[in-house]
Amino acid sequence: MPRPVVEFWFEFASTYSYLSVMRIERAAEAAGVEVAWKPFLLGPVFLALGWNDSPFNIYPPKGRYMWRDLERLSAREGLPFHRPSRFPRNGLLAARVALIGVEDGWVAPFARAVMTANFAEDREIGEPAVIEDILATLGLPVGEVMARAQSDANKLALRCQTERAAELGLFGAPSFRVGDELFWGNDRLEDALAWARAETA
Repeated sequence: MPRPVVEFWFEFASTYSYLSVMRIERAAEAAGVEVAWKPFLLGPVFLALGWNDSPFNIYPPKGRYMWRDLERLSAREGLPFHRPSRFPRNGLLAARVALIGVEDGWVAPFARAVMTANFAEDREIGEPAVIEDILATLGLPVGEVMARAQSDANKLALRCQTERAAELGLFGAPSFRVGDELFWGNDRLEDALAWARAETA
């Protein structure tokens, strides 16, 4: 019998996506659930909702709470955390590369490395040199991957994936889908995994 699947929709600039990216493989393996990685861009989704910035910047009290919450949750998970000097950072290039990683099977370690660069090392993940350094550290063919990521076909694929996120009613990241069931937020990861197991059973 095939294992149940959870779609994992995440954004590299998203604070709570950091937590989920860093722990989803371990949690999914323990639950016996497969992860379908779905990198997308929140910017176009936010614009469709009438926001021209992260809601954590638009509403300062919410932003202040979020940063402290992230500190607490990172400590609980044993994850390093350093508040980025710029937020949100541009996750476009990282998302394009991640699509290649989905295709080739290395998206998980790449995503963890990019999230660590952004939320633990305060590095500019929008800069090609940072992404290239991550690819090299992972032992991947940097030039080939970057060329494929910047191809017209791959750019279109990310655009279509982001449009699909909006069509599905996603309004934030991380989001998890099991069939037509939507779960939003890092704190709903376990609920999504449990739902996937129950659906298969």
